[in-house]
Amino acid sequence: MAAQRTGLDLNSLTINDVEPVDTTSQGNPVPNENKGIIPESYDLGVDDEDPTTDELHGPNALRRVSAPILWVVYTVAFVELCERFSYYGTQVLYSNFVNHALPLPVPNGPPGSNHATGAGGPSSQGVSGALGKGVETASAINTFNTFWCYCLPLVSAYIADEYWGRYKTISWSIAVAILGHIILVVSAIPPVITNTDASFAVFLLGVIIMGLGTGGFKPNISALVVEQIPAVNLKVRTLETGERVVIDPTITQSRIYHYFYLFINVGALTGQIGMAYAEKYIGFWLAFLLPMLMFLTTPFVMWWGRKRYRQSAPAGSVTYKAVKTFWFCMRGRWHYNPYILWKETHDGTLWDTAKPSNIEPRFRPKWMTFDDAWVDEVRRGFAACAVFCYFPVYWLAYNQLTNNLTAQAGTMTLKGVPNDVVNNLDPLALLIFVPLCDTLLYPGMRRMGMQFTAIKKITLGFWLASLSMIWAAVIQYYIYMSSPCGYRANNCYNDDGSVNPSPLIVWAQTGSYVLVALSEIFAVITSMEYAYSKAPRNMRSLIQAINMFTNAISAAIAEALITLSRDPLLIWNYTVFAILTFVGGTLLILQFWGLDKEEDELNNLPEGHVEASQTQAEVEHVEIGPGRG
Repeated sequence: MAAQRTGLDLNSLTINDVEPVDTTSQGNPVPNENKGIIPESYDLGVDDEDPTTDELHGPNALRRVSAPILWVVYTVAFVELCERFSYYGTQVLYSNFVNHALPLPVPNGPPGSNHATGAGGPSSQGVSGALGKGVETASAINTFNTFWCYCLPLVSAYIADEYWGRYKTISWSIAVAILGHIILVVSAIPPVITNTDASFAVFLLGVIIMGLGTGGFKPNISALVVEQIPAVNLKVRTLETGERVVIDPTITQSRIYHYFYLFINVGALTGQIGMAYAEKYIGFWLAFLLPMLMFLTTPFVMWWGRKRYRQSAPAGSVTYKAVKTFWFCMRGRWHYNPYILWKETHDGTLWDTAKPSNIEPRFRPKWMTFDDAWVDEVRRGFAACAVFCYFPVYWLAYNQLTNNLTAQAGTMTLKGVPNDVVNNLDPLALLIFVPLCDTLLYPGMRRMGMQFTAIKKITLGFWLASLSMIWAAVIQYYIYMSSPCGYRANNCYNDDGSVNPSPLIVWAQTGSYVLVALSEIFAVITSMEYAYSKAPRNMRSLIQAINMFTNAISAAIAEALITLSRDPLLIWNYTVFAILTFVGGTLLILQFWGLDKEEDELNNLPEGHVEASQTQAEVEHVEIGPGRG
């Protein structure tokens, strides 16, 4: 068996592929010009072996462990933390900024409120506001923002995979997002915010431009963070203790994404709580300014990592070839009858028809410049995309956190707590549950021989989201029953403009947020792992973007259901989403039960080769290199 580095074929490397590394900069490897490098701090496992079937399954199966995680991974995660601080720190403000009007001028407004900044003041029911457009408009803008931010990743991922590479795409996206932040700050300064029409126009422009930056950033940072660990296939390694273990890239990716998601929620938690109080006590201008200042740290980290991060080179026209391969496979299989079409595409031979080894060279199209293994990778990527088709119903439930549940909190007794700070129970719960799952739940299940595979995790996540919506529906029922205004709870005000709430304490919402947090661990984190592990190496940003695009589809569906986001229909709003999420999770596991059984085989496919261009062909064997541009 040929000696092999984890994730990199030693036999394919020459002295020209890897050049000496300068480690004089704080002990960190600095690539030499444009050659791929492997940091010395990473254990390449040159003695690793391919596992046998008995070593993977059965009573004598070896223990599965994660590969070492380099500290450079955490610097990428810090960039994501700053971006999420800025994104959630501003998004949490949108509902109150649009929904509620500026507080009345002193002395008519709530004590401590400020008409010129929108601050609601320290009084228990003083809610900040600016535009006074109502809950339906606020929900519509939040929904549009979600749709916009999760449509754009398809474009940015394509650009990254095909032309720019992830590093350059992320860097430009950061610049655009900073511009969006500046515009949002302008919309909230006193001379502008007191002119409602001008403030609304500037605010919408800021939302659109910031969405451009966010959409360019998200799919590429999600791929870049795991790309720092080169483990690709299952390998057997002998530890210093003499124990033989299986280095499982799926476990490695899972650990990285769990802590990546932990960083996301540290950013979200601090951003949302800090900005909710800044909005309430000082005003919207400060609440928009602070996230921008935090985000301004990211260009410096990215500059520092420009020659330290592992990066796949842009791959030319690979996406085009993948789509063309699918259409080639579908020749002669299309049918107007859905049942016959399903049978034709599930007979086990669909993708074999596009493997070059099955086609005589004289009949092989010129664009078919790839090997059989790459076709298997593309098949795996399409399978992942099929799983993601169910995620729009999950996001319908999840996105209630940033709009309707925030409005629901505003109709409850707050006792001085800003209504848009309560949804931080979600990231707070994640900070507790993510380490518990990584250190106790998942290792414990592996020790007991239980394979808690991706499809099972995602299904459980869907069902927990459904329970969260049931909880919200019950709370909404009791709000209507106890509100002084009954079924008009969202338009119930005192003479001074403060909210006249239901006596129900706002912390009664806790169950919804905790259940959603648990659902994120099983559904959202797993979907990120699934997108990365199932995508062809040169399409990872794009598959991540397709995963994120399901959120945009969900936002479009939610926009069509926006009439449910108002009194007296909010009970139905939550109930409909609970039913859809439960049914979606059930159908998902029924449809993909067979795919779930192939988990190890799919994760352990050999790396395919595709020549997208002459330049790409020359560098195809070396996955990692310094920033290109």
